[in-house]
Amino acid sequence: MARREPLNRERVLDAALELADNEGLEGLTMRRLAKALGVEAMSLYNHVSNKADILDGVAERVFVQVERPDPALTWQEQVRGVALSMHRVFSRHPAVPLALVTDQSNPTSVRALEPLDALVGALFQAGFDDLGAWRALTAVNSLVFGSLMLSTGGFTGDPGVHAGEQGVSAYIREMDPVRLPHFSRLLRSTRNGVDPAADFERALDMLIHGLTAEASSLAN
Repeated sequence: MARREPLNRERVLDAALELADNEGLEGLTMRRLAKALGVEAMSLYNHVSNKADILDGVAERVFVQVERPDPALTWQEQVRGVALSMHRVFSRHPAVPLALVTDQSNPTSVRALEPLDALVGALFQAGFDDLGAWRALTAVNSLVFGSLMLSTGGFTGDPGVHAGEQGVSAYIREMDPVRLPHFSRLLRSTRNGVDPAADFERALDMLIHGLTAEASSLAN
């Protein structure tokens, strides 16, 4: 008879992330998590405090996958690298950014915050003061997590389909192209799907262009 691997926090968080990936935030319950691990729900509390603790641990697991930038790069390249990595990593786990933006998760561990610390360091390198760096960080985070919410909404599956064909078809059916000619034209161009990753990368370049202009004005 095979010996069952002892339950620990690492196993609980691994299973929780897999469950959230497959069933979303609503599917991540203590009862379902315990069933996936083959244990009683009460035994989970020996390793995690509650669902919020689980979500913080799961978010940390995703944050640590974000690539750290090379400090030898320009600040623009560092910001771009961190933001692209964040978008790529979190897009693989749509339930996690949903937990973060809805304040169901707020990880404060060093491991979770290291990518953001690197991002802030690049903004200081650009010449932003504390307030300017805060506003620039907010802009980058808003773009990253806003793009993820618009393209996935916390769903599993192909984000291009959620953001494109399925999400737009209902609008097209109800939209009056005479009264709303511009928006109607735009949505019809996306009816066969979109490329959220490419759209995000282009939007990020536009944001960095704006941040560069702002940093240049501070230096003058």
